[in-house]
Amino acid sequence: MQSARHRPIFRQPAAALLAAATLLFPVITSAQSAPNATQQSDQGNAAQQPPAGSVGGMGDINLYPKRIVIDGRQRIATVGLYNKTAATGDYQIAVNDMVMMPDGQIVALDQVADPDARARVRIASPMLRWSPRRVTLRGNEAQTIRIMARTPPDLPPGEYRSHFVAISAPPPEDVGFSIDQAAKGPSGSNIGVKIVPRFGISIPIILRVGETTLTSGMRDPAIVTLENGARAMSLTIIRTGTRSSFGDIAVTAAGVAKPVAIAKGVGVYTEVDARNVMLQFDPETDPRFLRSGAKLTITYTDDDFEPGKVLFKQDFTVP
Repeated sequence: MQSARHRPIFRQPAAALLAAATLLFPVITSAQSAPNATQQSDQGNAAQQPPAGSVGGMGDINLYPKRIVIDGRQRIATVGLYNKTAATGDYQIAVNDMVMMPDGQIVALDQVADPDARARVRIASPMLRWSPRRVTLRGNEAQTIRIMARTPPDLPPGEYRSHFVAISAPPPEDVGFSIDQAAKGPSGSNIGVKIVPRFGISIPIILRVGETTLTSGMRDPAIVTLENGARAMSLTIIRTGTRSSFGDIAVTAAGVAKPVAIAKGVGVYTEVDARNVMLQFDPETDPRFLRSGAKLTITYTDDDFEPGKVLFKQDFTVP
C-alpha cells in the first residue's frame, strides 16, 4: 500500500470542477425568468434554486449550461446567466483566453511565461462575438447571452477554446471617492481604502472545426493518504488527438452498487497530454475494498462528444 501526503484535486462529489472556474477580482436590458426559478422583487424575497444543470461558484451567479461546444452543425450558442440571490446585481461579460496546467488548474494565458506552453493553446476568442456585454438582473432573474462564431474558410481542422466569463460589477455608489476627489478634500481629512471583492465564474467555449480525434488512457494508479487522513485514488489521464476529453471518472468495487469514489466533469484540454487527478474515497467505503489484494475498476465515461461512451476502463489491484 502506498502512502503519501497529498492535497486532493477532487473531493466527492466534484460536479463540473473543470467545467467552471471561480474567479475573485479586487476593485482598484431586460431579463427573463430563469428556468425553474420564479421572478422576484428585491424586497424580502429569498433566493430560489438555480436552474438544473447550471454551474455556480463563490459569488451570487450561476451559468448554464456548464460548457459550450460549437461545431460545424451550428455557429450560434447561448449562455444563461442567473442571479441566485434576492438582490439586484450588475455583471460584466467577457471572453478570456486560459490554459490548463498538468495538475488541472486553469490560469490566464497571459500569466504563462513558457512560450512552448502558450503556443500549444489554440484560442477561439478572435472568432467569437457575444451580446450583451453587461447586464443587470433583479433577484432570481436570468439573462441569455448570445454567442456567435465566425471561422475563416482556411482555418485548419481541430479544436479551439476560450472561456466565457461573468464578473459581478459593484454599483457606482459602492466605489467610493476617486483619487482626485480625495486630493481635493479638506486638509487633514482621513483618506481610507475600500476593497470590494468582485466574484466571477467562467465556462469553456469550445469551437470544433472539421474532423477531430481523441484517444484517452490512464497510467500510474495508486491509493494514497491525503493531508486530512482520508484515502484517495491517484491517477494520471493521458490524452492524444485533436479533441479534448470531458467526462466522469468512477472507481467501483465488485458487489457494490454505487462507486466508492467518483469525480464528475473531469476535462483534459488539448494543450496537455496528461493530467493528474485525485479521487477521494467515500468515507463509508468498506475498508476491505482498500486492503491489499482488493480489486477495483476505474472507468472514464464521456459526457461530451459521445455521451455514455467509455473512454477508458482499467482494473486495479490494491498492492
